[in-house]
Amino acid sequence: MDHVSLAHELERISNLIRQNDVYIVRRRSGFKLVNEDIASPDVVVSICLQGNAKVLCDFQEYEYHKNDLSIIMPGHILRQLECSPDFVITRLYISHDIYPEMKAQLFSHGYEKFYLSPFCNLTDTQVERLLKVIDLLGIIADHDKKDLQLRRHLLIGQLTVGYEFVNYYRRELDKGLALSHSSRLYNDFCNLIAEHYQESREVKYYAKLLNLTPKYFSKVITRETGGLSPADSIESFVIAHAKRLIDTRPDCTLSEISYMLGFSEPSSFYRYFKHATGITAMQYRNSSN
Repeated sequence: MDHVSLAHELERISNLIRQNDVYIVRRRSGFKLVNEDIASPDVVVSICLQGNAKVLCDFQEYEYHKNDLSIIMPGHILRQLECSPDFVITRLYISHDIYPEMKAQLFSHGYEKFYLSPFCNLTDTQVERLLKVIDLLGIIADHDKKDLQLRRHLLIGQLTVGYEFVNYYRRELDKGLALSHSSRLYNDFCNLIAEHYQESREVKYYAKLLNLTPKYFSKVITRETGGLSPADSIESFVIAHAKRLIDTRPDCTLSEISYMLGFSEPSSFYRYFKHATGITAMQYRNSSN
């Protein structure tokens, strides 16, 4: 998929998610490959029904196989690398507008850690149950649009049920598994970037959040990623989100987008974008159009 087609597709999906709080793609064959990081402000849940595919999630490689479930939380980035001709996937998008209410509901049920590691394999029965949850979400999303409060209440209730299923399945799968210290640190780092990239782009900021010295922090992250420094990771997150906003918010000026990304001055964003991509933000916007 070329950049212009990708920009139009992202804008179309973004509008559908905003309209209905959830958007469902059922049994989609394959996916359009793009050599570009895609950042979503929404929760993206995918279930592989057949075939296989390969993706990068937060710069780490994963493979989809039959019955694999992936949950990409808001702010994280995904790059689609390849897929088999018979690859079929069902995908659920959950709006970032409904996400805070969903988290609050889950926390009230005692789930303190909301983020899951992105991929796991389920049984046929577990997949069937989750597909039924997704089907019911689709029915609720089509509910009378005049009563938006009731529709959102029903959606959050059904999403909570789905999460409880997944949480139970993951606890069973994770028994006896232990991430290495560096892998756990890298996962925590990516979660922090997704939450705080608008607040800071400094390595020392994230090192402090993790109670580490910048030198040790950089050494561990660079080793874990095979050579990608923390500064490179942060930059990739920021640029992926910048491109998403440029692609999906044609109603916003580049100055407005710079403030959305947390830059104090538009000129700082323009320099940052040019340094990272080799082109100006305006050239990128023109290429999208």
